[in-house]
Amino acid sequence: MKHLFLLLFAFSVLGQNPKEKIQVTDLLKIKTAGKPLVSPKGNQFIYTVTSIVDDPDKKNDFVYQTHLYLGNLQTGESRALTSGKNSISSPIWSPDGSKIAFTRDMGSKSQVYLLDLAGGEPQAITNLPFAVSNPVWSASGQDIYFQGSFTLKEFLVDSVYNKKGLVPSWTFEKPMLSGIAKKSKANPNGNLDEVRSYLAQNEVDKKAKVINRLNFQEESTTTSEIYLPAYFKTSLTGKPVLLNNPFQRWSDVEFASNGIYSVVPADSLAHPDKVLDSYIGFGSKVIYQKAGYKMSNLTLSPSEKWLAFQEAKSTGVQNAVLQIISVANPSQITKVPIDRVITQVKWSSDETKLYFTAQNQGGAPLYVFDLSSKQVKQLTDNNTGILGFDVTTSGFVYAKTGIENPSEIYLQTTDSERTFTSLNTGWLASKSIVRPDKHSFTNSKGQKVDYWVMKPADYESGKKYPVVLEIHGGPSAMWGTGEASMWHEFQYYAAKGMGVVYANPRGSGGYGSDFLAANVKDWGAGPTADVMKALDLTLAEGWADTTQLAVTGGSYAGYLVSWIVGHTNRFKVACAQRGVYELSTFMGEGNAWRLVPNYFGGYPWEKATKSILDRESPYTYVQNIKTPLLIFHGENDLRTGVIQSEMLYKSLKVLGREVEYVRHPGGTHELTRSGNNRQRIDQMLRTYEFFARYLKIQ
Repeated sequence: MKHLFLLLFAFSVLGQNPKEKIQVTDLLKIKTAGKPLVSPKGNQFIYTVTSIVDDPDKKNDFVYQTHLYLGNLQTGESRALTSGKNSISSPIWSPDGSKIAFTRDMGSKSQVYLLDLAGGEPQAITNLPFAVSNPVWSASGQDIYFQGSFTLKEFLVDSVYNKKGLVPSWTFEKPMLSGIAKKSKANPNGNLDEVRSYLAQNEVDKKAKVINRLNFQEESTTTSEIYLPAYFKTSLTGKPVLLNNPFQRWSDVEFASNGIYSVVPADSLAHPDKVLDSYIGFGSKVIYQKAGYKMSNLTLSPSEKWLAFQEAKSTGVQNAVLQIISVANPSQITKVPIDRVITQVKWSSDETKLYFTAQNQGGAPLYVFDLSSKQVKQLTDNNTGILGFDVTTSGFVYAKTGIENPSEIYLQTTDSERTFTSLNTGWLASKSIVRPDKHSFTNSKGQKVDYWVMKPADYESGKKYPVVLEIHGGPSAMWGTGEASMWHEFQYYAAKGMGVVYANPRGSGGYGSDFLAANVKDWGAGPTADVMKALDLTLAEGWADTTQLAVTGGSYAGYLVSWIVGHTNRFKVACAQRGVYELSTFMGEGNAWRLVPNYFGGYPWEKATKSILDRESPYTYVQNIKTPLLIFHGENDLRTGVIQSEMLYKSLKVLGREVEYVRHPGGTHELTRSGNNRQRIDQMLRTYEFFARYLKIQ
């Protein structure tokens, strides 16, 4: 009896032992599966796994590592094919399934490597002075195509790949000068040509940066360079051969047995930065063109009979349209009847079906389009996100995200789904996961708005809890249980004793073009009404403390946070991350400046547009902001620009408001998603700590 008592006592203790809450450092445990690719033989597939590991060169810092894995569809076994500190990307099977080509990160100059599954280490098959990407096998398996790039200045003087002395057909837009400067001895005291050579050398030596192009802002720096996409072909032992004139600026290339399909800028004489329209070309031949539209995402069918592509207006706010064109008869075009953001396309082997994924109501389901019936059918639910897939002989293999697990590989057949990998299941087994409840309401435009509510991890009926309203960016992004980027942050705040509310207000993706464009000329009041309604409906449930409310978000959501606190004092504390706060200056400061004409119908120097920009700028209402505010910005963020945050911070400081400003050195706009992991943790902890100053949280 004594032993029985002890055994029952032990089981009782185990049963009462609560699971651990999500910690901030659990971010470092998350592994992410990449797109699977089934072998030509159909019995195996490859996929990548991205992990966060200790930085071998910097103490207390972390880096991303991506490696290649091989999965066996018959045995369910999986093994790593690459290792070490050099990440790989873009793996692809050879036509006979015996080899795999991929690019390996070798610092700033990634190269194409070849792995023979019969044995041995991966071997480099390119050794070029510039980075290359996206290898593609020829049908024979004897050659590999890949992409590189030159700067305009590099290609003009390249003696290997520009032996013919090719020059662009478009102007350099250098005032009062045309063509290429004469080669002269650099001499600051010489004649005009020698002075120009001296000045040109200063540019080469990074002593000056002369900008004549419109799109001079990259993600983290400004540039005067124009990058030219170049496509190559190489045998497995030979030297690469350049296949295109880089000045033509091909993109979205598909290699056929008899030529190359590509997307080409519609105007070959205008500067590339000013050409928004494009067409589908086959070599020098125009296959499909439509004035006022741009093409993207070409996908050639297995027999090369059909070409799937996406078409969108060059300006404005709308979803691209997925279409299929006959290669033999380009006037024969089939439109796929779905109004969503398409994220991946795959032909069936018999070309009777087109599979694709698309954002939809908070998820990213898998769909199929039947070319015969012209009907679209949804194959997976809206509660999860299919982040990459391929077709097997009995169904599908895909990388999926969901509330229970941020990333695993799954196998699906007609009647079942099973987990193939265990990237995160191990460490998650001991963790308490908060599951959101999905709700919806109808907004003032008669549109259905979805929102999700997460109660605190330690929720007890009868208690009151603080709530944080989370807002997404874009403004055309979409959140939901099928979106992976916020999984950890939402779980972390719930673990800290806060309820979490997030919504897809008007202007979000995943609900069609009308919903997407419902915030045109209305970035502030309309979307605010939607997210606040989601919050109010949550508060009406009765478990939230209405005096303990916080709001946060980044990018466009940083904009909306500042708009909200400039129009209401309901929040006890707020955090605006890498936002846009004054729309006229954003036109000059951010590389996403085309949002201004696309959403507001013009430019700041136009009187009618200027009045709209002033009305819609949170900075216009800065004197009304009384809510304590934490402001974040990556120091090298040129998508929105740090001056946006500094204007807001400086003004609130002058006004004597409670405000704190954090800049992350080296950080870009991707700071909280794919940025430095120590800074990602820092941002989350600082937000939590700032909220804790004002809210009753753990």
